[in-house]
Amino acid sequence: MILRQFLHTDPVAASYLFGCGGKGVGVVVDPVGKPDAYLREAEALGLQIRYVIDTHLHADHLSAGRALAEAVGAPYVLGPGADVTYHYKETSDGEVLPLGNVEIEVIHTPGHTPEHICLLVCDRTRGEEPWFALTGHTLMVGDLGRTELATSAEDGARALFTSVQRLRALPDYVEVLPGAFSGSVCGRGLSGKPSSTIGFEKRFNLAFRIDDQDAFVRAMLADIPPPPPQAAAIRAANAGLLSVQDLSAAAQEKHA
Repeated sequence: MILRQFLHTDPVAASYLFGCGGKGVGVVVDPVGKPDAYLREAEALGLQIRYVIDTHLHADHLSAGRALAEAVGAPYVLGPGADVTYHYKETSDGEVLPLGNVEIEVIHTPGHTPEHICLLVCDRTRGEEPWFALTGHTLMVGDLGRTELATSAEDGARALFTSVQRLRALPDYVEVLPGAFSGSVCGRGLSGKPSSTIGFEKRFNLAFRIDDQDAFVRAMLADIPPPPPQAAAIRAANAGLLSVQDLSAAAQEKHA
């Protein structure tokens, strides 16, 4: 298993390159910025990028997913029912994406957004049990993702409660590799430590600990932070509904 975590500060986000060194195949998840950094790292590691995956349609930054997928000739992967204008590989809940000796199980975790997925990863050279989960903006270190950026806050919170139960059922030792950390506005009270475990979050993540749905919804609706700047427009751009040029023009007009 090869794993590289990329921590970005403007915007605050985490992306990943991982895969099977023995077979020389890898995947990039939630890429930010220009594709070059991922291309250079994959080449240095001897990995052919087999998939490019976004855990969801982001509202806090422009995704590099489609550009990277086009550059390497790999499928661009999104979760079920993503409302976009372009062609992509749609995954389904429980689908397994093979990557040499590495396997990626897709878990559909709506709530932060309707199409959100988490990725449960195992390395069969080490064992058949899952090793880590890439949890995007569903579960982060210290909190859960906000729920009002793509639907109503309450509807999102009720969907997220169901999704959270699936993550809570994972073994405590499973590592949590989130899509954001402290400084991101996609959660409240996020830790600056960009990784954790299911067991640690079950003990110390207050939102993750709530096991009553109504109490959970109340907690998620309380003290919602301000949305990311241009959140709706950025999500629309990531869905292909708005061009990057139009997004830039809108930003300039707003600050004029």
